[in-house]
Amino acid sequence: MEDLAFDAAHVWHPYTARFTPAPQHKIVAAKGIWLTLADGRQMIDAMSSWWCTAFGHAPEPLVRALQDQAATLPHVMFGGLTHRPAIELTRRLVAALPEGLDQVFYSDSGSVAVEVAVKMAIQAQLAQGRRGRTRLATARGGYHGDTWKAMSLCDPETGMHSHFGAAIAPQHFVARPPIAYGAEWPSDDSRNGLAEVAALFERHGDQIAAFILEPVVQGASGMYFYHPAYLKGLRTLCDRFEIALIFDEIATGFSRTGSDFAMHKAGVVPDILCLGKALTGGMMSLAATVASRDLAGRTGALMHGPTFMANPLACAVAAAALDLWQSRDWSAEARRIEAQFTQELAPARGLAGVTDVRALGGIGVIEMRAPLPMDAIHRFCAETGVWLRPFGPMLYAMPPLTIAPDELSRVTTAMCTIARGL
Repeated sequence: MEDLAFDAAHVWHPYTARFTPAPQHKIVAAKGIWLTLADGRQMIDAMSSWWCTAFGHAPEPLVRALQDQAATLPHVMFGGLTHRPAIELTRRLVAALPEGLDQVFYSDSGSVAVEVAVKMAIQAQLAQGRRGRTRLATARGGYHGDTWKAMSLCDPETGMHSHFGAAIAPQHFVARPPIAYGAEWPSDDSRNGLAEVAALFERHGDQIAAFILEPVVQGASGMYFYHPAYLKGLRTLCDRFEIALIFDEIATGFSRTGSDFAMHKAGVVPDILCLGKALTGGMMSLAATVASRDLAGRTGALMHGPTFMANPLACAVAAAALDLWQSRDWSAEARRIEAQFTQELAPARGLAGVTDVRALGGIGVIEMRAPLPMDAIHRFCAETGVWLRPFGPMLYAMPPLTIAPDELSRVTTAMCTIARGL
């Protein structure tokens, strides 16, 4: 059976019904910003393969790190043992993060990193005798992954996990941060969203172990950019009510927003930080949950231990990726991309089907009034050589930060064409 026919008959792809599968492009190679199809055509990977190949596909230093590590120590359990790739990666991470965020726990994926963060926060509360603090709080409009506890923290109405109904544990939600990025910040807490958080903590603080959110950019639930000052007020409230603050920077870390980390835009340090995706430059699956020394000291023995925790191959690649990240001002590259997105997507504002156009760092968004025709866009991508994968009405691009201006213009042209109705 021909490969794509076999794929359609047997392979279950994400977010698709098994027997009404969506069309697939077969990719045979990836290098830099380019994906090569089986028929020889190429597409710009304007999605950074779900946002992780921040430095392009297969950078030579990362390939070499993988090959070298594979020849000596591909894997070893992390219980009772350690190895140099994990130590070197941790050394780089601790140096790159704000002082105090220096207790690093490795896992296999971003969603699992969120699960680990939740366990840390709850265990720390229980260890202090706060037996009722087993629930979580978050803002609507967020996305934190597809595993069970992470699903419960995604938007309960607009998120993709409403299919599971009452099987998902109930959490406490406040409105998404209401002040858009770049707008004037009102000091009145009844207008900036913080009064609602304070009221929630007053009523239910004795139930809440932690508040988790994506700093500045809410990703897969809407590509919404909000004012960094919200994080400052949230930090103050969490401190007052002794609630742990968790930042999910799995998508926003490593220069994607035009800052090294999105939290830097607010000058706020969380108690727990979740990292993934670009941590390995998109070469391997690896995530890190980084806690403050204070919270780690209150947690006790963390009851989590993935089989492939701190896999030496992934750690070696991630250490090489951090070296690559620190060798160049990638945040400046993201700001360059933002300026070009802002200019070249602006004409879409006048289109009848468009409700908003926005850009922040290496993220460009055209928000439509109605969901987009995925099958038609799928065909269009192969024909035009730009890979885009909208969700619902959100047409967006997050290309590798290595993309050149003329290549980015191909992306913005394709986005505007889609917004006009192909």
